[in-house]
Order: sequence, then C-alpha cells, then structure tokens
Amino acid sequence: MTATASLTSFDRLDAMLACATARRPAHRISGKVARISPTYIVVTGLSKFVSIGDAVSISGVGGSVLAEVASIEAQVINVTPFIADHRIELGARVTALSGQLTLSPHGSWLGRTLNALGHPIDDQGPLTVGDRAVPIQGSPPAAMRRSRLGDPLTTGVKAIDLFTPICAGQRIGIFAGSGVGKSTLLAMLSRAPSSDVTVLALVGERSREVRDFLDDTLSASRDRVVSVVATSDESPMMRRLAPSAAMCIAEYYRDQGKNVLLIIDSLTRYAHAMRELALASDEPPVARGYPPSVFSALPRLLERAGTGEEGAGTITAVLSVLVDGDDHNDPIADAARGILDGHIVLDRSIASQGRLPAVDPLVSLSRLAPKIRTKKQAQYTTQLIESISRFEDTRDLRAIGGYRPGSDITLDRALDIVPRLYEALKQDLNEPPVEDVFAFLSQTLPSPPRSNSPSSR
Repeated sequence: MTATASLTSFDRLDAMLACATARRPAHRISGKVARISPTYIVVTGLSKFVSIGDAVSISGVGGSVLAEVASIEAQVINVTPFIADHRIELGARVTALSGQLTLSPHGSWLGRTLNALGHPIDDQGPLTVGDRAVPIQGSPPAAMRRSRLGDPLTTGVKAIDLFTPICAGQRIGIFAGSGVGKSTLLAMLSRAPSSDVTVLALVGERSREVRDFLDDTLSASRDRVVSVVATSDESPMMRRLAPSAAMCIAEYYRDQGKNVLLIIDSLTRYAHAMRELALASDEPPVARGYPPSVFSALPRLLERAGTGEEGAGTITAVLSVLVDGDDHNDPIADAARGILDGHIVLDRSIASQGRLPAVDPLVSLSRLAPKIRTKKQAQYTTQLIESISRFEDTRDLRAIGGYRPGSDITLDRALDIVPRLYEALKQDLNEPPVEDVFAFLSQTLPSPPRSNSPSSR
C-alpha cells in the first residue's frame, strides 16, 4: 500500500469516527447515593470525575433531579439539589453532566419570565434556544480589556438624576429597610429611557407579589424586560442561582452592543441563600453569621456587570440591599458599598412624611457624579445639598420656636427653597419620566439657592 493510499484510508477512518461520535453521545460516568440529609446528598463513585460547581443528575422517584457538586472528598462528593421537594432514595443513580450549568439566551426572550434554571414559567410556550451556550456562573471581562464608562444614563427619576446621577455601565445600590419603597423605585428605574433592554432578577420575593409586580408595576415596559424569578419558598440553590442567570442574560444582550439595565432585588436575599448553603457545608461564620465565601461571592457576581470589551455594550446594574433593622453597618450592606460605584439610601422618616421616593440626598452618593455633571450643574447641586443640610439641622430648633426669620440669611434662603424642592421631587409610577431634571427645576423653583442656575446638558 502506498503512502498516499494509506493517508486516504486514515482520513476516511477519521471521518467515520467523527460521524459515529456525532450520532452517539459519549458515555456518562455515574455513582450512587450513599446518604441523604436535609441540605445535601452524599454520592460515591464520582470523586475523580467531577469538579466543584459541576452539575449532576440524580434519578429520583418522580424523575431526574438536577444538583450541583458542593464539595469533594477522596471517596465521596456532596451535592446539593436545586429543588427542595425532591424524592430521592438511597442507591439512586447519579450521573455526571458535562461541566457547569449553561444558558443559551436568545433575542426573543424579551417579555418572558424564567426561573433560575432558564425554564419559562409564564405559560407562553417554550423559549427559543440561542446558538451559543454560556456558563451561568461566568467570569467578568479582563480589567484592561474593558471599555471606558459610557454616557450619562437618564433614569427619569428626578431625585436620582439630581443627586446621584448614573453613568452607563455603573453599578449602584439602593439601601433601605423593609417597606420603604425599594421595589417601587426599582420599577420606576426599569422605565429608564436611555436603556435598550432591562433584565430583572427577583430573588426571595413573596410568591403573591411576583405576579402583581410583573403585571401591574412593569406593565408599561414589560415587552423589553426579561424577568428571572426565584421566590422565597424555593430552595437556596435557586435563590443563589437567579442573579447569576440574570447576569448571564444581561451579558448576552451586552455583547450584542445594547445598553442593558440589570435590576436585582435583592442582593441581601442572595447573600442569605449563600449563607444557608455555606453553613450547611460546615463553613464557619465570621461576621454576624455570614461565612467567608459570601463575601468572596459578592465581587465575583458584581464585577460581571459594567462595561464590556471594546465594541460591546454596557450593563448598568441597580441592586437593592435590604438593610436589616435599618442598620447600615450590616455586613452585607457594608461589603456592597465597598464594591459598588455608589449608593442610594432610602430613609424611613422621609417615607413617613409622604415624600416618595424617599431618597436621602445627604447620605446618598454616586462616585461618578463628577464625570457626569457640568460645572454649573455641580455647583447648583452642591448649593441645594447645603440648603437641605441647613434646613434639616435646624428642624428641632424651629419646631420649638427658637428661630426668628431674618437672623440668618442662609437659613432664610433654605426655608424658602427646600420645602418647594421636596414637593417638586415627589414622584410615583403614574408620572411620566422627567428627561432633564435641571430644566424641570429651573421652571419649578422660581429662585435658585444662589444667583446661578444650571444649564441643561
């Protein structure tokens, strides 16, 4: 046989082998369930064939149960199911799947509602599968390949555009206790006219409120919102996975060149789910019951938001942080502030006065505000904050009649401006977004704090 004929035979053999491999899936490695606990399942026979974070399928009584590898020992592995009401028996077969969980997003997902695994839950039929599968637990772009931050993002919420302006690709948190108006403010932000797509993650929400939030609060912008929902009654695995799934979908639209608004409500419930799983794996608590892995997981998730590589779009992330007991030194709130590019603080006393959204301008901060505002706008905003500070500092003094008008020109100016400013900044879901808050205030407030009024951008 000549060398040419031998080469042709080998080429033909390679082609036949490739065809056979494509038609018949590769063999799968499996183990068995050795022990079952309320939080995890011990499996034998797979220690050498899986990595932490890999997905496995367990043969349950009612069908296959999806789980994730949590820890690996020499003879056994611990896996955590994604559903809490599984029916798994001892000796059940456990099959290792091909790596970590993936999603295949598609442009037609706009207007749809998914669970944390990417399955539709809105009774609108199956989802169209995209042509590329990407890991749900993805990685952020390299620091030196990221593009610079984009243009200012007009949210339409007067209090935010005035005191804490947001830039495309920025990550900002809304910090508040329960019942202060976080969800309503997030719904107002979802209508931002500067964003192309909104991806919403509802983590640990009450089942009763999900339908109301999607059908009523988001009714005006529902057709450009992709919602990922993991309710409070679902397993901590689903609640932990929901923000990552939403981030994965946002990255898909960002890579298409779109400006994406990502809303996660709330980051605290994501941290609670992480804490449940970590404590079940015997990880020691270090800060008010939170194990170290929670604080390493937060930056891994949040760093995925922001600008993409050159030529891609942006992910502007707005995340609500539930401040337990109105304590803003809560470990999760403190860790989030150190990662995010700003924080919007909602105050319960402001909400009780009927001033909604209850944004406290004296403690809220946008780290990118100096890059967004013009010089005159920055001066105008500073003068407003000075007037608000003066007004609030003397509230008790004025309440007991301890101040006589005319004694302090600066305070007199604040007494004239601040009440009208508070009234002008009130806003609810029924009001249309305001495109230029400085132009709006120049018409609403007849006399600015000082001589100069800001010019519109």
